[in-house]
Amino acid sequence: MNDFFKIADREFSSRLFIGTGKFSSSKAMQEAVIASGSQVVTVALRRVDLKDPDDHILAHLKPDPRVLILPNTSGARDHAEAVRLARLAAASGLPKWIKLEVTPDPRFLLPDPIETLKAAEILIKEGFKVMPYINADPILAKHLEEAGCVTVMPLGSPIGSNRGIRTLENIKIILEMSGIPVVVDAGLGKPSDAAQAMELGASAVLVNTAIATAGNPPEMARAFKLAVQAGRIAFRNQMPEESNEANASSPLTGLLQ
Repeated sequence: MNDFFKIADREFSSRLFIGTGKFSSSKAMQEAVIASGSQVVTVALRRVDLKDPDDHILAHLKPDPRVLILPNTSGARDHAEAVRLARLAAASGLPKWIKLEVTPDPRFLLPDPIETLKAAEILIKEGFKVMPYINADPILAKHLEEAGCVTVMPLGSPIGSNRGIRTLENIKIILEMSGIPVVVDAGLGKPSDAAQAMELGASAVLVNTAIATAGNPPEMARAFKLAVQAGRIAFRNQMPEESNEANASSPLTGLLQ
């Protein structure tokens, strides 16, 4: 598909971002990343030994110049901890791009809006390209855009829940209001969930648990890749509007004699 999109100063053709947690092995992770065709691969900083250039996660990803290794601040409980993790990643030589996650509650892992905005403002001033994980809150999304974030990443449902898009109406509002790419993140459990997000007009989706815990992660990654492409094609080609009444697909008049 000749359908590129930009985040900040980088251009991407794949609209499927993939996470690297929960895989049964590094080999399964590597094969799934390849099968997904993803050009954005997220890595939790807490799972990486930043002092070891041969850390098993980064080594197995074998990144090429077209793939953005996107460190995330998963596990950070407040803005100070998130900022510290981001600075450590940059100091170790990782790209100065950050997926910002601040989740103080370990049970539901819902993002803290106040601490997320605080961290974003600090990191943007330090030159980071910030991609914040947020609740599907249109007002917060606009504040983060105005602060200088390069995307917003609203959740479909809680992380790892596989419940699909339960925040549909709010995501529609975010898409309508946003002047930056919107990446639907968290809770997408089936390829059809990813297709739905793309049909709404999302720029991309991020999937981890549904791929990593599947019976065959590489094949599931391929299924998500195809679903994202299908949803994007549908969005680009003006899907017909819903109707409350039946509308015959075959003519009722002027029949052939």
